[in-house]
Amino acid sequence: MSGTNRKRRIAIVTGSRAEYGIMCWLIRGVQNDPQLELQLIVTGMHLVDEFGKTVDQIEADGIPIAKRIDMLLASDSDVGVTKSTGLGMIGFAEAYADLKPDLIVVLGDRFEILAATASALLARIPVAHLHGGELSEGAYDDSIRHSITKMSHLHFVAAEEYRRRVLQLGEEPGRVFNTGAAGLDSIAGLDLLDRAEFQRQSGIELSEKNLVVTFHPATLSPGEAMQQMRQLLIALGDEELRDSTIVFTAPNADNEGRAMINEIQSFVQERGGRTYLFRSLGQMKYLSLLQFVDAMVGNSSSGLIEAPSFKIGTVNIGDRQSGRLKAESVIDCEAQSDGILSAIRRVYSDEFQELLAGVENPYGSGDASEKMLKIIRECDPGSLLKKKFQDYEVQ
Repeated sequence: MSGTNRKRRIAIVTGSRAEYGIMCWLIRGVQNDPQLELQLIVTGMHLVDEFGKTVDQIEADGIPIAKRIDMLLASDSDVGVTKSTGLGMIGFAEAYADLKPDLIVVLGDRFEILAATASALLARIPVAHLHGGELSEGAYDDSIRHSITKMSHLHFVAAEEYRRRVLQLGEEPGRVFNTGAAGLDSIAGLDLLDRAEFQRQSGIELSEKNLVVTFHPATLSPGEAMQQMRQLLIALGDEELRDSTIVFTAPNADNEGRAMINEIQSFVQERGGRTYLFRSLGQMKYLSLLQFVDAMVGNSSSGLIEAPSFKIGTVNIGDRQSGRLKAESVIDCEAQSDGILSAIRRVYSDEFQELLAGVENPYGSGDASEKMLKIIRECDPGSLLKKKFQDYEVQ
């Protein structure tokens, strides 16, 4: 432990319900490790009522919170998101100065995580990054993710293709680890609710056919998010789906996200029975729901990473997830009502249902957190700060 007997301080940053759900087993692993001290930093949507104030769920799970960084402004305009990022950098700078972590752990590609990582860079604290090397060409998240890779010192990637891409960015091979996707650990580790108990706890009345819908703004298409959402709602409102239960989980706090939530609320009210909107279902109920639906519809990474493990279909709309690895259970379609409805129709077909039985998930087997914890425990943070750029021959 590098000349000291104290526990190594590991600060893990989470800003959204999805992030926390993916990292929860790693968080608990750090919390329970006798050599490590967990410093959980909670920010972003976790602290906002309109996004479910999911910090309450973290506390209910018995996870101690070291710092809360309130950074989200009420505006989801370009200016509002930029100002929120700036507020985040101020908050993280103060938090790091107080907590003095030895290593910071971040996930993904959101602007909250950009603020957390840039602040760590300037504070000279090494960063471990989950889910680098991936592509999401329809969102500025893509550029944020690659930027975070260059500011990070350890890389936990979800597939071999992503490992190669991180190496392509000039990172040292000995710092890049293909651990698989941590989001699959909960599927393997949780005792999920059965159908009756899920309906009792959630208040959702399931049908013979069921869909879960998560649609986030495609941030590189200014002004198109609302148009795409309306096309999706036209498809979901078709008489052909009248007998389907539809469960929405709210969009992220990205540009135009709040306006999209308003559109969904209006749709739920107009459609009536067996149509639901949740700011956050919580990890247990969300994963339990995936057992009982026929498909995940929208443009969330969860449709590519978690959904294939449940042998359900994914209707992946638009280009937000363009470039990611996809299982055979993923059906790509344009953000047009006819194409979306056609893809849902295909999911319900006997032929597609037979295909699902043989689907393999390209993102690992559900032991990623254990692999990451071992690397974090054995690394020497003091030796990580200085990196060497790896040059490769350009062909």
